[in-house]
Amino acid sequence: MSNPNLVVERLRQNKLWTYPGGIHPLENKKQSNQKPIRRLHLPKYFYVPVVQHSGWAGDLCVKTGDYVFKGQPLTKGDNYRQLPVHAPTSGTILAIEPYTSSHPSGLPEITVIIETDGRDEWIDRQPIEDFLSLSPEQIVEKVYQHGVAGLGGAVFPTGAKLSFADKRCKALIINGAECEPYITCDDRLMQDYTDELLEGIRILRYVLRPEEVVIAIEDNKPNAIRAIEKGLKGANDIHLRVIPTKYPSGASDQLVQVLTGLEIPQGQRTIEMGIVMHNVGTAFAVKRAVIDDEPLIERVVTLTGDKIRNKGNVWARLGTPILHLLEQVDYRADSRFPVFLGGPMTGFILHSLQSPVTKLTNCIIAPDHFEYAPPEPERNCIRCSSCSDACPVGLLPQQLYWFARAEDHDKSKEYHLSACIECGVCAYVCPSYIPLIQYFRQEKAKIAEIEEKERKAEEAKIRFEAREARLQKEKEARTARINQAAEKRREEVAQAAGEDPVAAALARIKAKKAEPAAEVQAKANGEPDNSELMAQRRARRLAKQAEQAASVDNKPSTVEESSAKPEARKSAVEAALARARAKKAAQSGSEQAVEKSEEIAKPAESV
Repeated sequence: MSNPNLVVERLRQNKLWTYPGGIHPLENKKQSNQKPIRRLHLPKYFYVPVVQHSGWAGDLCVKTGDYVFKGQPLTKGDNYRQLPVHAPTSGTILAIEPYTSSHPSGLPEITVIIETDGRDEWIDRQPIEDFLSLSPEQIVEKVYQHGVAGLGGAVFPTGAKLSFADKRCKALIINGAECEPYITCDDRLMQDYTDELLEGIRILRYVLRPEEVVIAIEDNKPNAIRAIEKGLKGANDIHLRVIPTKYPSGASDQLVQVLTGLEIPQGQRTIEMGIVMHNVGTAFAVKRAVIDDEPLIERVVTLTGDKIRNKGNVWARLGTPILHLLEQVDYRADSRFPVFLGGPMTGFILHSLQSPVTKLTNCIIAPDHFEYAPPEPERNCIRCSSCSDACPVGLLPQQLYWFARAEDHDKSKEYHLSACIECGVCAYVCPSYIPLIQYFRQEKAKIAEIEEKERKAEEAKIRFEAREARLQKEKEARTARINQAAEKRREEVAQAAGEDPVAAALARIKAKKAEPAAEVQAKANGEPDNSELMAQRRARRLAKQAEQAASVDNKPSTVEESSAKPEARKSAVEAALARARAKKAAQSGSEQAVEKSEEIAKPAESV
């Protein structure tokens, strides 16, 4: 890891370095950066996605049929990764449902659909004159609640970035490079809103307390450079660095290398070197949130391409259908030519012009046949190494290409696919017209899906183990309660009866076991003799029958009859027992006679 103090030392040298690779494509910026940023008419309907940042969707705090004011929160969150989104104007919520997204996949995502009322009425706001009246913690919370995210492309929540960088920031870099062709939204913002931009930078400096603050601008933006120099005249708290024009100098890692000559180690972030980087659009949004109490509901969008007659930069409310913007700048629709969202290097073809403007939307390009040609058919890789030579990160795109095609995820990770910044340089220089960036994006998505499944499986395992532990604990507690209740009941019974019932029961069982076992008679052939038992059962049965017969009359007629019944029952029992004994004696006599005859016969047999 690099020493943060070395970063400050390098910045103070006022020297520039370079990085490997990179290209110099046609800039095509003059078509759109010649006029100030302008405003357009609002559409009738807004389509506001609940997720417009790098993170998770917040919890909806509105429902269908609600009336909302301009700037009113539509979602809320309890952590910095759940960034709130706000109503871009006043009106009624018609629906909250899936709607086509401004994403390469074009898949629907949950969207709040608002019908405007034409009044564009703000929610109550409380602007302040001086941000120094707030503490850094209050400013961070305000930036988060107002939905500010990085407008340079990563759309990472700015509040989270500020909170993570607490007490570790040594250098604050404001990225005004805007290196990708066609895009000029940052250029015009620096020219038209210089003072507000510098105010936002000073707010960031107040929160982060860095030792150095630097604004970096490519040398192909002379008007923006002059505007910033004029705004900084007489000030020594912010320094301007003009860097050479080269793509992708605007990427965070490459810009750090240009300004400090230090390379960010693989797998580490700029904050670990003591550096925090923000886009100029983000700094402007911070000023609006803190000073004006305005949430992020609009951003500057570049509208360019030869299919647009009135090219330039406009303020676009988040949720505005892209087709609505194009119609107001004289867009000549042609089904033969697609419309791109983003720059020509990192952008993608829109699946639908009804998709909305989001915090990520910085440029819309509508080319004609002079600027756009159908993609050439993909050919076999010839191992020319052009992609490796141009890669600004020092990767081996040709190897990653084969791993991506074979879905060898382990090899892709081994060759540091995660370090790819998706700048598109490799595809730009490829002589075989291989869309390398598409392969890399798909491979990243597959790896992310696998890792997400593994994460969920691990979480499910942890929840299962926690549940089993909880159930076992509840079972042990329940058993303990039962034992305690039984012990308490025994004590109560013992106190009432004068003895322990359990001990008494155990004593009875022990005494019963100690009694001599009843003598069981056996027949001559060794089988058990249960005739006595059978006789007793018959006697009891006969006695019961006699009792039932005698109880036909509910009440005995005389006292003599009632007293005679027990005597009759006793006589019947004795008679049955006598018959059983006689039968047993007869059987015993016959068996003895048989044995005697067998003994007499034995000598005869021996003779």
